[in-house]
Amino acid sequence: MTATPPAPGDGLVRVGAIVFIVGAVATLVTMAPLFLGTEPFPPIAYAVCMLMGAGFLIAAAGVLRSIAAQRRQAKSAL
Repeated sequence: MTATPPAPGDGLVRVGAIVFIVGAVATLVTMAPLFLGTEPFPPIAYAVCMLMGAGFLIAAAGVLRSIAAQRRQAKSAL
């Protein structure tokens, strides 16, 4: 079995997924005190939750980069 080389944008999609997961976990942890009735976390914890959106944007940029590379490859094949 031969491994295919990574396409342009694959790295961005992987990094974006990791950043998204970190943000999602931070969101769950930050929201837990609301349901448990404990003291809320400091504001910096809420800023870490923004990684979820940043991860989504990074992954979307990777997908767009991959699409652009596939279009260039299709045009050069004609």
